[in-house]
Amino acid sequence: MISCTEFIPAYSELFKFLDKKGDKEAVMRFWENLSDSFLGNLRDLAERKGLAGCFEYWSHSLTEEAADFRMSLDEDKGVFEIEMRYCPSMGRLLKEKHIEPYEFYCEHCDTLYRRVLEPLGFKYEIDLSNCKDARCKVIVKNN
Repeated sequence: MISCTEFIPAYSELFKFLDKKGDKEAVMRFWENLSDSFLGNLRDLAERKGLAGCFEYWSHSLTEEAADFRMSLDEDKGVFEIEMRYCPSMGRLLKEKHIEPYEFYCEHCDTLYRRVLEPLGFKYEIDLSNCKDARCKVIVKNN
């Protein structure tokens, strides 16, 4: 079976294609559609279990992607954090010699997950300042 990481270069190229045919807004619309169509499992977990549901969702998905990450959940303070020490998606793109990653590739995580969590009343923050090193940080808080 092909792992999800095998598709990363194709995703990046698709984002570049959409950007070239339309603009960044076309890419954003695509990401919004992905979020609406395929992240029902995150939505359901977050609705039912709150931040613990976020922890459960990302525990599974980041482990499946073989990411190097650290997560923490402080339900008393209402804070869930992901420290991505090495993102396998961006890491793979950075290693590819024959393609250049889509300039805004890492922003898909912001669009996909913010779109699910903020309507549920969570505050979603993401620090992409180190994404060119395949690192980022996500903080989800109860409002």
